[in-house]
Amino acid sequence: MSSSTVHSTFPAGFLWGSATAAYQIEGAVREDGRTPSIWDTFSHTPGKVLGGDTGDVAVDHYHRWRDDVRLMADLGLSAYRFSVSWSRVQPTGRGPAVQRGLDFYRALVDELLAHGIRPMVTLYHWDLPQELEDAFPSGSSAGGGWPERDTAYRFGEYAGIVADALGDRVEMWSTLNEPWCSAFLGYGSGVHAPGRADPVAALRAAHHLNLAHGLGVQALRERLPARARIGVSLNPSAVRPLTASAADQDARRRIDALANRVFTGPMLRGVYDDDLLADTARITDWAFVQDGDLRIARQPLDFLGINYYSPAVVSAAEDTQASEADGSSAPRPDGHGASAHSPWPGADDHVSFHRAPGELTAMDWPVDPTGLKDLLLEYTAQAPGVPLYVTENGAAYDDRPGTGGQVHDPERIRYLHGHLAAVHEAIVAGADVRGYYLWSLLDNFEWAYGYSKRFGAVHVDYATQVRTPKSSAHWYAKVAASGELPGEPATD
Repeated sequence: MSSSTVHSTFPAGFLWGSATAAYQIEGAVREDGRTPSIWDTFSHTPGKVLGGDTGDVAVDHYHRWRDDVRLMADLGLSAYRFSVSWSRVQPTGRGPAVQRGLDFYRALVDELLAHGIRPMVTLYHWDLPQELEDAFPSGSSAGGGWPERDTAYRFGEYAGIVADALGDRVEMWSTLNEPWCSAFLGYGSGVHAPGRADPVAALRAAHHLNLAHGLGVQALRERLPARARIGVSLNPSAVRPLTASAADQDARRRIDALANRVFTGPMLRGVYDDDLLADTARITDWAFVQDGDLRIARQPLDFLGINYYSPAVVSAAEDTQASEADGSSAPRPDGHGASAHSPWPGADDHVSFHRAPGELTAMDWPVDPTGLKDLLLEYTAQAPGVPLYVTENGAAYDDRPGTGGQVHDPERIRYLHGHLAAVHEAIVAGADVRGYYLWSLLDNFEWAYGYSKRFGAVHVDYATQVRTPKSSAHWYAKVAASGELPGEPATD
């Protein structure tokens, strides 16, 4: 783990933030015109979410947002990344907006600004309007959603609606959050909404997410003032071969193509790499990629968001069943159980995954900050001149209130210290990292894990909705206030 014996000073103006997602915190799923998203439908489907949990109430942020912003201010945060619920502002995924939904986000942004907190809007964090998933523009019998081209154009329209509403207040915009999860967990393994398991649909979804990103950037550029900064938040995988053998190196290449280059190729270079196309040729001929799509996907970016949790260790599969090819260790698999279907089309019978060394979080994810440093330096090289933000990083632990109601989480403090040290090391090595968004501000609905996993710096009693900052929140507040990381992670 990265460490230092002296204080590490971050650059002036470095943003110290936290992040959330709409479905995980808002609740109020039937209020003010909001209609179901694919996560509403998925979470209400028996057996899909641990414990039968749903986001119907979540942590009631829709009604408690003023208190939550005050909490951020008390912690000294300078930035907050949140997502907009598409079906709250455009219930059918097409057509006119619902002003009541937009008013919620207008008021939230105004409150953030009043407390000196810089908002970053994420337009899409996995909660596609159910009506778009139910649409069948091409006559497909399997379903609509991201495998359908029309969804990308609907996203461009939606991006314009939100830009018109918030563009005079918000300077930082992210089009998509972790499109890998949307495509390959939602349509490949089926452990995320909408729960489909079809390798062709997963690859089609990946392409249409790339197209949607480009269309979204275009819509934002047309509407936002010149000071606006537009980017995307990816969850690239720090892929490492188990050994130096040629076979394991090829396994690393295959996963790098499907975890990383399937998005960075179009977004940063305007191409799908030949090896990705060859690896997946037995699944699809990629005929859904139309002339001009890759030019649209490759839009100039003002920043690139990096989400990181754990590295991936891969080897060549020992047999054609590739017993660990469910991708149990990368990148950030959020399903609560093993799936009979792989999120790795074209690689599932060639690659095995192995647990990286290191202590484990409550998600059974290894703690290894070196992967974050590696990614920041890698994307500094891949996107020269494009500033980077760590738009998600954090850990789940089994946090429980102790005597007096206080919540001590020394494991999270150690985790954050190690990863912030890695960020600082990357900056010293030349990476232009402008900010860090801790995941997450609040304990919340953790997707297919329901309420069983706690990522928050602030503890939430789900029965009473009482918020209690954990010791890690107070530690992070001190780091943010000073702009300095202490040499050792004091945990008292």
